[in-house]
Amino acid sequence: MSSEPVTSTREAALTILLRLGQATAATMASQLGVSVQVMRRHLRSLEQKGLVESPCNTTTRPGRPSNLWQLTDQGRDRHFPDGSEEFARGLLHTVANCLGPDQLQTILGQHAAAQARRYRMFLGNCSLEKRLQRLVELRGQEGYVADYQPCQDQHSWLLTAFHCSVARIAEQFPVICSQELQLYRSIFPDCHVERIHWIQEGDHYCGFRVQQNTPFECFGSAAT
Repeated sequence: MSSEPVTSTREAALTILLRLGQATAATMASQLGVSVQVMRRHLRSLEQKGLVESPCNTTTRPGRPSNLWQLTDQGRDRHFPDGSEEFARGLLHTVANCLGPDQLQTILGQHAAAQARRYRMFLGNCSLEKRLQRLVELRGQEGYVADYQPCQDQHSWLLTAFHCSVARIAEQFPVICSQELQLYRSIFPDCHVERIHWIQEGDHYCGFRVQQNTPFECFGSAAT
């Protein structure tokens, strides 16, 4: 049996919740022309996928609780168009045209510095491996597909990004990739960071080698 009617009913339910903010299964069932029992099954399925939630209960009559449903952030982001990428691309073009490419690079550098400060606060002062783990988790929340693993020399780590959430913008503004290297160097000031793989040069992922400086190197760096 085709799953198209099921899919269309669930998509319609998401749209109803977008328009109403919150709604009961009965309300949605009435608007979609299905039974309340069928609507509840659809909602439970959407709930398991993290697309809707039932944060509170109301009572329509004594002893008859009625769940209110609403979209989650994930449900809103995945199923309704987001124009933020196009807006960001247009904004960068405007800045570059009005202020020039050098000023754009300065602005992006300031943004990367602020981002690095926020990352360092989140990562804390734990071991390099633990900081890499936390960074990968944080980047994952931002839409990146990242990972880390020890390099063959066992003295450094390979930080990889298989998917970049701003890749299409970076294609038009390669300076963003340059700032990414500076970002990682600022996040790990006690390490030597170099780019060894780059999607824009034909690799299927971006990779950065992260090696912690020796105590002598750290001391020398602080002294200069």
